[in-house]
Amino acid sequence: MTDLELLAPARTAEIGIAAIDCGADAIYIAGPEFGARQAAGNTVEDIRRLCDYAHRFGVRVFAALNTIIYDDEMERVREMMFRLQDAGADAIIVQDLGLVGAGTDIPLHASTQCAIRTPEKAAFLERLGFSRLILERELSLEQIREIRAAVSCEIEFFVHGALCVCYSGQCYISENIAGRSANRGACIQACRSLYNLEDAGGRRLVSNKPLLSLKDYNLKNRIEDLAEAGVTSFKIEGRLKNASYVKNVVRDYSLALDMLVDKYPDRYGRASFGKAEGGFAPAPDKTFNRGYTELFIDGKRGQWASEDAAKSMGEEVGTVESLSADKTTIRIRPSAAGLRLNNGDGFCFVSRRQEVTGFRGDVCEGACIKCRPVPELFRGAVLYRNIDTAFEKKLETGMPVRYIRVLTDISATETGLCVSAETEDGRQWSGRLGTGAEQAKNQENMRKTLSAQLSKSAGRYMFSVKPFEAGRLPFLPVSAVNAFRRKIAEELDRTPCRAKPLYNAGDTNCGTPGIGPGPLEEPHCPAAVSYKANIANREAGKLLASLGASEIEPAYEIAGKPDAELMRTRYCIRYQFGKCPKHHGGGWPAELFLENNGRRFALHFDCARCEMTVTGFQK
Repeated sequence: MTDLELLAPARTAEIGIAAIDCGADAIYIAGPEFGARQAAGNTVEDIRRLCDYAHRFGVRVFAALNTIIYDDEMERVREMMFRLQDAGADAIIVQDLGLVGAGTDIPLHASTQCAIRTPEKAAFLERLGFSRLILERELSLEQIREIRAAVSCEIEFFVHGALCVCYSGQCYISENIAGRSANRGACIQACRSLYNLEDAGGRRLVSNKPLLSLKDYNLKNRIEDLAEAGVTSFKIEGRLKNASYVKNVVRDYSLALDMLVDKYPDRYGRASFGKAEGGFAPAPDKTFNRGYTELFIDGKRGQWASEDAAKSMGEEVGTVESLSADKTTIRIRPSAAGLRLNNGDGFCFVSRRQEVTGFRGDVCEGACIKCRPVPELFRGAVLYRNIDTAFEKKLETGMPVRYIRVLTDISATETGLCVSAETEDGRQWSGRLGTGAEQAKNQENMRKTLSAQLSKSAGRYMFSVKPFEAGRLPFLPVSAVNAFRRKIAEELDRTPCRAKPLYNAGDTNCGTPGIGPGPLEEPHCPAAVSYKANIANREAGKLLASLGASEIEPAYEIAGKPDAELMRTRYCIRYQFGKCPKHHGGGWPAELFLENNGRRFALHFDCARCEMTVTGFQK
């Protein structure tokens, strides 16, 4: 049996708790500093509060300390690791190899910033002691299988959310432009900016487009394929996303995982306890997205760019059919029958200047929208709804409730009832009910009352009762039975939830039939280590030197590198525009450049690997 984990992001403890209620099996969250999303920090006490709630359901909490670390920060980071462990964190996500052997016994997960995309890199990191590897997003199923076969640790893979165009951890364009490092949590998201595409002579081929911006990942329909390939943790991107995004997407993927478990009950289970019941129906198209892609999961190229906009456009609602002279009254031709707009909905469109412009609809009646003046709007513009107020209200007020199942067993004795209860995670409690009470005159009615009242919820538990016979049942009022049910819940709370064992605990095959690690060797690394290893402190350097590295370039953030690759990516602008020499016969000159506000970046095409690189323009 393989337990599958839905891993949800949490910008705050409150969002993490909401994700748990919606069905997450694990949460990842940043501490006060050293997280790869600088704007998503939390206090240690916030994380303690999240851990306390999560552990009631056997949900794990992973703390992200996944920036590169400078020498004068190492002691502070080690102290933070101990504090997070004390707060209840179940693992720490790290990028910097200087934290290997930091002195804590908390498991370490290798961040996607470690750029794990080959079996050799995966095996190297496992043998350094990482218990989980978070793979690159740009991999195919076949590549994931190859990595799975090379290691015995846990494999985590992103399934939903924003995509960096560059291989993770090796994007230096933000540092190059603004001195703000993506490896330090300060990325300026240059990949979402607008660029012109030019040839060597400055002739413009494409104007004012987000040429490096990709659509968002969506692999909900590929979860079964990923599980068969050896992935056990399915990660949702979004530590900067709001609560409505997290609730909606987590609920959607949790239901999808439940369907997979129901399909293969002898093969898969969920990695935590309790099931989210009721609440809103998820609708991921109503949540922030730039359009969706499955990227390279099938080992094939596609149209991955987010086209005209690097922002979330939302759902298409129609085309502007007419406008009042002051542009405060809009009539649209709806894209679909039965479309319902709500007062306060948010709309956007691409202006004639190729900019995404948004506005609120103050009053929406049928196909008519009344709002403040929208000067950029024009007849024929395609209108999108990026805020559906009715749906947002459902997300806020229609939350599911997560219950742990409890099975109760009732047996009648001469002195009353013996009641035993066992939770789905194995906690047990037993007690007596109705001691000294007279026998019920109508035994069948009493049996039905007991069964009905002990098959309800109390606290975070949902009770069910094994069938039992009437015969010597005492007479008990409904209030007494309900009070007893609440007492059982209180008693069960006194014992912590029994979390499931870690996926790889004592199992070198990771629970995946026919898949296991290759021959184990001692960790080794190349003699020459480039700046792409992001070595920023002496501890990381000493570790690699002890494993055979004789030449170690410092991280780009430390020493800079005039001829550095600022990006390397599977995405190719020539392919995107139908100009690939291999697939489309070409059509553009060999030398191409991206231009933004007078700054030019050279594009290079590694056709043997089918990859594109971006470097600083060198005359």
